[in-house]
Amino acid sequence: MSTIRFGVWNMEWMNDLFTDGPNFKPDHKKVRGPNPYRENDEPTVLHRRQSLSGVLNEIDVDVLVVVEGPNKASELQLFFDTDVQGTWVCDVQPTKGGSQIIGLAVRTDKGLFANEPFQRFHIDEGQGGESKRLSEATSPFFIDTDDDEIQELYKFERKPLYADIQLSNGKHFRVLGLHLKSKGIFEAYEWSKWWSQADANRKKILAQCTQLREAFLDYYLTDNATKHIPLIVCGDINDGPGMDSSERRLLSSGIEKLMGTVWKPVLCLGNVLYDALDDDKRREINLSSIHTTSFRDPIFHNYRKVWIDHILYSRNHPEKWLSNGVFHDEMPDGSKIWRKYKYASDHYPITVDIDSDKI
Repeated sequence: MSTIRFGVWNMEWMNDLFTDGPNFKPDHKKVRGPNPYRENDEPTVLHRRQSLSGVLNEIDVDVLVVVEGPNKASELQLFFDTDVQGTWVCDVQPTKGGSQIIGLAVRTDKGLFANEPFQRFHIDEGQGGESKRLSEATSPFFIDTDDDEIQELYKFERKPLYADIQLSNGKHFRVLGLHLKSKGIFEAYEWSKWWSQADANRKKILAQCTQLREAFLDYYLTDNATKHIPLIVCGDINDGPGMDSSERRLLSSGIEKLMGTVWKPVLCLGNVLYDALDDDKRREINLSSIHTTSFRDPIFHNYRKVWIDHILYSRNHPEKWLSNGVFHDEMPDGSKIWRKYKYASDHYPITVDIDSDKI
């Protein structure tokens, strides 16, 4: 059996590390990034490179979906070639006029992948072939999110990354990398306007999740051309299980819409972090121990832990092909990630092990 460690990580403002060329900005240059101790200065390029690569070298992934990555594949390649152990092949999914886009990195020096380790399908309007349905699904679309019989226009800020990962044993699986609408509100508003903005953000997340489910995933999981190809859907969904105050008004949860409906159970996606809970917590659906980031409460100023990053997977395969889902708030030596690598990211990476023989 060959085990492939698959990961997804929002690496936070990674595009700030680079100039055209591609080149890294000078080591001393101040850039955007995490500031866990609320220091006066922003982190430097060197701080961020050391922290990001330190985490990756310790968790030892073989495939990584990068959220908030650089705008160019050559920049992502430069980072992995220069700072991360091993040999890698990298690519990104461009979004016209967009930044903080989604990338993919595959490690090639362990003999786990084919000579061409992956094929990225190009997602944009007018694309054909394998990417046509997803290109159409992620073009601007109309949907009635609040059941008032009014169709509203939405769009995706970042095109999803869609790729076929090709293994050395001749098998393959697909990856759909996502970064959906942020629900963060970073300006001061009068209270009623704050709630209006919060509701609008949740509606957009729900619209994007609904569109992906109804216009792409349901087809992928039933079409003869793809229904037997294992699929991972992952990324920063900006939503967790259950419904917050805004979602209660919409009577729907974005991530749960993306995962599927009880009316079509065979099309529902699994969630690797839920699977990793013990029997009692799964029976109770007690998800309180899972969190992938935290934010400072604007009223009480304490930090709230939330679960908004996910690795979902198709159940269209007879054998269990994923196991050991982990969100890495600690490093292998037991130290807290934010203490050891304090300039890495405000999100934790998630990994899962893939049994290549069971694909």
